Amino acid sequence: MAEQVALVVGGLTAGLLLLLLIVVSCCLWKRLCAKFPYEELPPGTKAASSLQGDKLCRLDAGTQTSRPLGVPFVVPPSLRSRDWVPLHSREWAQVPQGPCLAPELLPHTTGSNLGNKCMVGTINPELYKFPEDKSETDVPEGCRGRLWFSVEYQQEAERLLVGLIKAQWLQAPSEACRPLVKLHLLPDERRFLQSKTKRKTANPQFDEHFIFQVSSKSISQMVLRFSVYHVDRQRKHQLLGQVLFPLKNEILAGDCPRIIWRDLEAESLEPPSEFGDLQFCLSYNDCLSRLTVVVLRAKGLRLQEDRTFVSVFVKVSLMNHNKFVKCKRTSAVLGSANPVYSETFSFKAEPTELDTASLCLTVMQTTEGDKSHQVGRVVVGPYMYARGKELEHWTEMRSKPKELVKRWHALCHAAES
Repeated sequence: MAEQVALVVGGLTAGLLLLLLIVVSCCLWKRLCAKFPYEELPPGTKAASSLQGDKLCRLDAGTQTSRPLGVPFVVPPSLRSRDWVPLHSREWAQVPQGPCLAPELLPHTTGSNLGNKCMVGTINPELYKFPEDKSETDVPEGCRGRLWFSVEYQQEAERLLVGLIKAQWLQAPSEACRPLVKLHLLPDERRFLQSKTKRKTANPQFDEHFIFQVSSKSISQMVLRFSVYHVDRQRKHQLLGQVLFPLKNEILAGDCPRIIWRDLEAESLEPPSEFGDLQFCLSYNDCLSRLTVVVLRAKGLRLQEDRTFVSVFVKVSLMNHNKFVKCKRTSAVLGSANPVYSETFSFKAEPTELDTASLCLTVMQTTEGDKSHQVGRVVVGPYMYARGKELEHWTEMRSKPKELVKRWHALCHAAES
């Protein structure tokens, strides 16, 4: 009987201990779960919602007194026409009390109120706009017209695809302009393709396509010429202007056609000089101390009779006190007395050096065996080195900084050194 009583007492004791262990475990688990997400803030600390505005808009009091006041921000006059809503009222243009973020940079929150110190920003649409195409709005003075076209070269079929899109602002001799365009693939002057004649419009829309069969070896040596004419009542063609477009390898690279626009240029009616003429641009940037030379084209060059293996290039040399400084050269054009280059070169020259510096542009001809000789040259510079048109070109370049000044120059012959 005593053994049975002991067993009952032992079982009850073990059950009570197990129940107590379970209760203690549950209490500890609840306390652990409540401790991590809800940590009690130390006394004297503000709530997180009230601190959000202070974290974004104010520094701590200790750092604020030691930091000097900022510089007031004022919108430049060139930008006042834009939609800068906070800046027009100068709300954010005053001296700030701390490094407060701009309203456009603040996060959009719904559960907190930042008060009047910081405004909830919105998306600025100016950041998502594509650059505006100004080809139909920016018209330079004396513009004879502008032509839009596309060029694509199919390597496998060896075909040059030319799209004639439109022209604008054509300067016709009469009000009823009847334009048409002839396309030449220079140096071949005999064969050409022609567009349809448009009636009574100075802004014709062509939307025509032309195909030239050209080998891949000779395409980079050719120049595409667009000649825009006005057809009068007697069906005579009067030239309004032309566009010369060199077919370089980098221009033809790509799988899709490139849409290009160029301003019309007047055809030079002056006969070529004895050794030929060279057209180039000069520009000087005084901020960067950079002298820029753009070699455009040459005409009427006196080459050898057999032009099959003749190539022509232009050598541009920078001189200072008649001492050689640096020399650069264009690519060679094969078998043409009227080569087109359109290549740009830059030289480092300080403003104080322009009184003693000069540029020598030499047209060189190479034949078989890599033999080369000089066709002609032109020197532009200050009064110390140049006269006439060459001096005027240099002087005009200095009087119009950062602007390209374009001119034709007659080549003169000089003995080979």
